[in-house]
Amino acid sequence: MFSQINLQVNGETRNCAAQIALPELLQQLGFNPRLVAVEYNGEILHRQFWESTQVKEGDKLEVVTIVGGG
Repeated sequence: MFSQINLQVNGETRNCAAQIALPELLQQLGFNPRLVAVEYNGEILHRQFWESTQVKEGDKLEVVTIVGGG
């Protein structure tokens, strides 16, 4: 049995598996990890730290999709 945690994603409470790495969570939420920027608990999280970041109960994420254009 997997334990579940609650966290905030773009202001909405979401439920996910405990001890999930950030890139996997983003994919489960329908985001393309290559096309987003992430604010993690109020700080911009540089991509180099994504794999080592496991979300925890009560974390707050703001996920912004990068849009190209001209």
